[in-house]
Amino acid sequence: MTDMKTIKFLIYIGIIWFIIHEAYTIIDGIYSQPKKSEFAIIFGNTVNEDGSLSSRLEARVKEGLDLYNAKKVSKLFVSGGLGKEGHYEGQRMALYLIRKGVPQKDIVIDDKGNTSWATAVNFKEQFPDCKSVVVVSQFYHITRSKLALRKVGLEEVSGASPDYFEARDFYGLFREFFGFYKYCFM
Repeated sequence: MTDMKTIKFLIYIGIIWFIIHEAYTIIDGIYSQPKKSEFAIIFGNTVNEDGSLSSRLEARVKEGLDLYNAKKVSKLFVSGGLGKEGHYEGQRMALYLIRKGVPQKDIVIDDKGNTSWATAVNFKEQFPDCKSVVVVSQFYHITRSKLALRKVGLEEVSGASPDYFEARDFYGLFREFFGFYKYCFM
């Protein structure tokens, strides 16, 4: 009987930990205050088959553009991989930004940022002396993105997320719990 009590206790602790972690992730993502930094790192996402940005990705890029236009960042690092639709996410984000008036010299494209970790590593390799960045992604992805960048050696990492929400965010929030702890041990 005591084994069953121990199991139930551990399950309750796990559930409570999960709830606390998810609440922190939501608060950290939605209420992040971007600090003035050299770069905004915009994490990639789906590009439509016609080459246009998905609504989710466009919201991220607009958030990065707003930071740039407000002079909170001086450069934009757009990162992503080759999507199944046949487009490089970083290339398409850069094209969008250029069409919105951002000079090409202020955009750095990372076509090998297939994961958040890869983006963090790629950024640090290209800009080893950079001290502060703003990560731009969906609210549920901010906490893990900040963790990845801190783990590769960035000192000051803040976040910004667009006011864009969809039902898929529940899945993203659930997935981030496991992704965060994977990155903790990398």
